[in-house]
Amino acid sequence: MPMQLQFVPVEDFYFALTLAVRTLEDLAQPSLVEVEQVRSRLLVEYGQPSTVAPGKQNTFNYVFRVLGVDNSPAPGLVVSVSDWQDKLRLSSDYGWMLDSERKPVRTILFSQRSQFTQQLRSHLQQLLQIPI
Repeated sequence: MPMQLQFVPVEDFYFALTLAVRTLEDLAQPSLVEVEQVRSRLLVEYGQPSTVAPGKQNTFNYVFRVLGVDNSPAPGLVVSVSDWQDKLRLSSDYGWMLDSERKPVRTILFSQRSQFTQQLRSHLQQLLQIPI
């Protein structure tokens, strides 16, 4: 099954996000116009962001459960698309999981985070019809 993103609305946000979510990539090259295009496209496609506490440094955060990508031994996979200090930020718990004390630990897939980042960028470009 190819990668699929399932939007997490604000009502479910705290149940979806884990302490293991870490930055995959800050895309510094997009201009403010391109970041605004991504925000606008996400707003049209999914409505209100997954979080509702915008600030000066962070005005949107869309969270998705990822289907069709193995993140073993973690039971699931989450990605976040947000802006941070005028950059587009991609984050995920890919290659991480919580141990019995709920502390993030790396898994065997951690070394494949850069490949996952490229796969996510490609998927988002197709989904949003915007170069990322």
